Amino acid sequence: MSEVVASTPGHLPVMLAEVLEQLAPRDGATYLDGTFGGGGYAGAILDAAGCTLYAIDRDPDAIARGAALAARHAGRLQLVEGRFGDMLALLEARDVTRLDGVVLDLGVSSFQLDEMGRGFSFRGDGPLDMRMSKHGKSAADLVNTLDESELADVLYELGEERYSRRIARTIVAARREAPITTTARLAELVRGCVPRDPSGIDGATRSFQALRLAVNDELGEIGRGLAAAAALLAPGGRLVVVAFHSLEDRLVKRFMAGAAGRSAGTSRHDPAALTGRAAPAAFRLLTPKALRPGRAETEANPRARSARLRAIERLHPASLAPEHLAAPRDVA
Repeated sequence: MSEVVASTPGHLPVMLAEVLEQLAPRDGATYLDGTFGGGGYAGAILDAAGCTLYAIDRDPDAIARGAALAARHAGRLQLVEGRFGDMLALLEARDVTRLDGVVLDLGVSSFQLDEMGRGFSFRGDGPLDMRMSKHGKSAADLVNTLDESELADVLYELGEERYSRRIARTIVAARREAPITTTARLAELVRGCVPRDPSGIDGATRSFQALRLAVNDELGEIGRGLAAAAALLAPGGRLVVVAFHSLEDRLVKRFMAGAAGRSAGTSRHDPAALTGRAAPAAFRLLTPKALRPGRAETEANPRARSARLRAIERLHPASLAPEHLAAPRDVA
């Protein structure tokens, strides 16, 4: 295989070689890139095999960026604006009911982080937005309207921020003086509430993560997307997921373990609890342990440092009832 580069300058798809190895694209197959972003995975998949690829992204900017890649692979790349959690309906509308592989690159894209006007980053000043789709409530809406306890819960549960109550109290006091509308103002307030991290991690990191997850319902989206992807996969089809923080990865790990018949516990509603026989697993784990990026990649692209890759492969066409593939509810 020839060397594959990102489809858009400046975009570095994380763990690209590992994604391709686990997905194993083949000629004549149909795949889905559920998080198109900069098109790095999409371009590599299309270069690796004579296949058809559907690419979903809720960000209209990402869809617009993909036009050149779609033209380069005329007829083989279909761009779809929407949420990957809605992939069943989005693909059914295009008469696609079976896939040979799905790849999901979770979280915020490099383009969204680097564009200060989108409000995802605290490295510069911009409007406090964080909406991937550019619709719905923004981070500023949450910061300025949630009551103190609700805001603290968001920061603690989605950002794992131990100083969540202190931060929420400070934000509520500050917004009484004036609405908090910029990333720089929010970051300043948060940094003033937390001690300096010896590792060098910016004190605003966890709070910004929490607000982004809340604004975009990212954990809910992941649960819906995993279930939908599993339902769409044909025998031999593979689901490959790259996650970047513990909450995402925990959802993926638990879902894949359950699909492969390795759930930690058995529900009292499961017939197997009465018969003592577990239902046959519909999937096998391709990655018993999460794969991590190599040193060379993390040195070249620091954003790859926290990446975890997990993958499963469908063994049987319909071995599990839909409820067995439901998104896990417990993310603790």
